[in-house]
Amino acid sequence: MVTVSIVIPAKNEAENILGLLDEIAAACDGKADYEVIVVDDGSTDATATTLRGRMKEDPRLRLLVHDRSGGQSAAVHSGAMAAQGEVICTLDGDGQNPPCELPKLFAPLLAPGSEAIGLVAGQRVGRQDTLSKKLASRFANGLRGWLLKDGTRDTGCGLKGFRRDAFLRLPFFNHMHRYLPALFARDGWQIAHVDVSHRPRGAGRSNYSNLQRGLVGAVDLIGVSWLLRRRKLARPSEPDRTGE
Repeated sequence: MVTVSIVIPAKNEAENILGLLDEIAAACDGKADYEVIVVDDGSTDATATTLRGRMKEDPRLRLLVHDRSGGQSAAVHSGAMAAQGEVICTLDGDGQNPPCELPKLFAPLLAPGSEAIGLVAGQRVGRQDTLSKKLASRFANGLRGWLLKDGTRDTGCGLKGFRRDAFLRLPFFNHMHRYLPALFARDGWQIAHVDVSHRPRGAGRSNYSNLQRGLVGAVDLIGVSWLLRRRKLARPSEPDRTGE
C-alpha cells in the first residue's frame, strides 16, 4: 500500500541521485508508506543506468524515462500520472532541496481534518544560489504575486506536496509548476505554506538560465492570468436522490 509518491524530475543528475535517494529513506522511513518515482527527463549521462542498478535492491524505486527533454513540469506530470499514492511530493534532482523537509509536505495533507488543503508549498529560507538567480527570482515572484494574488512568496521551490487527483484535474502546460498555488486556489483548494531549507547544488550544473526562465515566464504569466479569469464559477449542489 502506497500513501505518498515522491516524484523527482532529473536531467543529467547521475552524480547526485543516489545520495538523494539515501537521504529520502533516512527522512521518510517509518513516517509514511511511500514510493519514489524518478523521471529521467532526456538525460545524456548515466542517470538511468545508475537508477536501474539501485532498483535491483530497492522495490520502492521506480523509473520513468522521457524520450526527449520536456522540462520540469512535464516530468512532474508524468510522475503524477504513474503514481500510486494519493499524495504527491516533489523535489528537484540536483540535491538543493533537502529530503529531510519531505515530512513537512505530506504530514499536513494526511492529517485528520485536512480535506480542504490541496497544496503544501515549500518556501525556501537561506537560499543557496548565485546573486543573479536570487535577484531574478525575487523580481519574478514579486510580479507574479502582484498579478495573480496567489499569496506565495516563492513558487519556484521544488519542494511541494499536493493531492494527486486534484493536480491531475488542473490544466497542464509547460512550466505550470511555478503557478501551482494560483491553479489550486482557482479550483477552490486551500494552500498551506511551510518554510524549508536550501543548499548548494552537489554536482553538475543547472539546466536553465535566467534569460530562459524570464522569456517563458512572461508568456506563462499572461496565460495563467487568463485561466484564473475564465475559471468555472457555477458549482452543482449535492445530487437529489430522494425525488422529493
